[in-house]
Amino acid sequence: MKKEDKSNVIEQIVSTVEAYNCFYVTDITALNAGQTSKLRRNCFKEDIKLVVVKNTLLKKALDSLNTDFEQLYQVLKGNSALMFSNSSNAPAKLIKSFAKEYKVPVLKAAYVEESFYIGPDQLEALIHIKSKNELIGEVIGLLQSPAKNVVSALQSGGNILHGVLKTLGEKEN
Repeated sequence: MKKEDKSNVIEQIVSTVEAYNCFYVTDITALNAGQTSKLRRNCFKEDIKLVVVKNTLLKKALDSLNTDFEQLYQVLKGNSALMFSNSSNAPAKLIKSFAKEYKVPVLKAAYVEESFYIGPDQLEALIHIKSKNELIGEVIGLLQSPAKNVVSALQSGGNILHGVLKTLGEKEN
């Protein structure tokens, strides 16, 4: 590969890493062409971008970014495929479901919400991880819940109080 081609590939990897919230480094070498096509179709359905990269080019691309990706360098051996997604747990769920049938892809590492997950044993943790937006939504829901309960209690209490006063007023007549 020419030096110009390598620099173009590095630039593409950098722009893709910057465009997505998270990425997973996987090993898909045990898949044949048909299985790889099926994996690509499943990725497309889940809005996951699957890219096969050379480890040296990926390392150079990660070095050029502002974030320190040094923790990932230990897994950049053998063949590597990257799964890019804006959903934190979508690639993990896809890896698990696809691996049930084919035993592949194997998770090498993941970079999700500014955290590193190294090794295939981290797959279950990644499946249950929530995105920053999902967590913010849950916090807002929890904060709104007591206020809604107070308003609801005041409204229902007002109706009960009004009913009691009306009944007492009718008794005196």
